[in-house]
Amino acid sequence: MAIQKAPRHSRRAVPAVAAGPAVAAVLLLGGCGGAPHGAASTASTGSAGPAASVGKAGASKIPEATTFTTVSGAPKDTEPSRATDGLVVHPDGPAPVFDRPAGRPVATLPAEQLGGPTWVPVVETSGDWRRVLLPSRPNGSSGWISGDGLSTARTPYTVRVDLAKRRLTLLKSARKAGQWTVAIGAAKTPTPQGRTFIMATLAPAKKTPSPLVLPLGTHSATLDTFGGGPGTVALHGWPDTSVFGTAVTHGCVRVPKDALRTLSRVPLGSPVLITA
Repeated sequence: MAIQKAPRHSRRAVPAVAAGPAVAAVLLLGGCGGAPHGAASTASTGSAGPAASVGKAGASKIPEATTFTTVSGAPKDTEPSRATDGLVVHPDGPAPVFDRPAGRPVATLPAEQLGGPTWVPVVETSGDWRRVLLPSRPNGSSGWISGDGLSTARTPYTVRVDLAKRRLTLLKSARKAGQWTVAIGAAKTPTPQGRTFIMATLAPAKKTPSPLVLPLGTHSATLDTFGGGPGTVALHGWPDTSVFGTAVTHGCVRVPKDALRTLSRVPLGSPVLITA
């Protein structure tokens, strides 16, 4: 599947970049739900400062923190409905992830996700350490990374999804920049609640139900498999407008055409708050 690049933004705003064809195909065929397909990948860790050194023996057993993996021992996000201050970070190379500052390594955060740069939101700071949300299972996973070897930026955007009202609201600098009625997960395949983020922008050249797909750093909590994909929940469009305002998806949030166009310009790493 050929992939077209999504629009780029300024570095301050954090660029949105389309994924490569192989990964994009898996995500798109995986639909709106499902469990990770295949074994979790592993990777040796790169340098992220002296305090973040792990060593070759430990690194070989540590999974990458990607949408395809499960990270055991990652601290749970303790404030899943709280907005962030907009700080997002990008590791310049593979960054060790710890359960606490200078604590036990639980994963490696790669510099790229789905063919584009990894940008994740910061939810807590302690000295030179940043606690960030992870794109892995279980949902709500977070971890601490050293401030060394990180690029930083600020996003003014927050996406809020109100499941009860089936409404998506885009905020820019705490002011409403758009609001739309959307379709959410069905009763047996609900859209997962909590704090997550926009992980990538996929723009398939081949015709699909949506011209763009915006994968989030969260997964279906109820489906074991769906289309062979990793179960990544996403924001995407839908050609049949009668679905908006209903609960019919496998966990994804289907949005109107103008909403998708607006959301595609939101920087990677921007927080998404999904509440009941």
